[in-house]
Amino acid sequence: MRYKWSFLLALGGFIAFLIHWVTFPARSQTPISYQTYEQGNSSVHVVTIPSDSNYIITPKISPPGNLKTLASFVTEHNAIAAINGGYFDPKNTKTTSYITQEGNLVADPRLNERLIDNPNLKPYLGKILNRAEFRRYSCKSKTHYDIIFRYSPIPPNCQLEDAIGAGPRILPMDTSVKKGFIAYDDDGNVIRNAIGGTSPNARSAIALTEKEDIMLVMVAQSPGKKGMSLADLASFLRDLGAVKAINLDGGSSSAIHYQGKTFYGKVDREGNPIIRSLKSVLLVKIGTLSQKRP
Repeated sequence: MRYKWSFLLALGGFIAFLIHWVTFPARSQTPISYQTYEQGNSSVHVVTIPSDSNYIITPKISPPGNLKTLASFVTEHNAIAAINGGYFDPKNTKTTSYITQEGNLVADPRLNERLIDNPNLKPYLGKILNRAEFRRYSCKSKTHYDIIFRYSPIPPNCQLEDAIGAGPRILPMDTSVKKGFIAYDDDGNVIRNAIGGTSPNARSAIALTEKEDIMLVMVAQSPGKKGMSLADLASFLRDLGAVKAINLDGGSSSAIHYQGKTFYGKVDREGNPIIRSLKSVLLVKIGTLSQKRP
């Protein structure tokens, strides 16, 4: 009888261990890193999430009519790191970027009447609605990330978990013209420059390396430093080893958070950071067993 109880106690302990192991994810094999790069015209904040980690990058959106700061998103969702996300209309607070969350479309620019019914944008709507997005797939037992256009098919044996649209995609090549951010007339004159991509400004981006390390990148201004153009940003990311990258909402929306500190990209004339409320963000969190890489 004594041996029977000993066996049952041992079995109970083993089951408890299994429950704990399944419920709580293992620690990351490689830690997240943070680094600041001082460039001639900006300070660039880079948070790198290794491909062999248990972290996932997932979008979140603010409720209708209630924009929130990046710091508020981080506090609400207990995120380790974060960066501002896609485009939105500050006048009606509606999205101009597609956002998919846990397989469901939660933000649809086609429902934004100021975008769809704007006569000046009619020639570009087809391009605007098929801009690049950052995607997270579940492919059997693996998590896979990509930067690809909205209408691109989902890979075989994969499910789309999350996606956030923005643009333009700036690596492997700049798609500003292809996706309607910049347009020229027949004489080569600029007739549209939607986000001022050729001029220096505060910028945000997300990039992938060849082995799928993920970089959250925010280009910050300071007195005397105006930021980067999209071409400058692409060159900087390429030097860091990025092979794919998408520009996120920039200017006064640019902000990045890591381990309790939030950094802002845009400054006023006195050098004070401009804190803007946002429609969407990308958060870095510990994944569950169904979300993390094996």
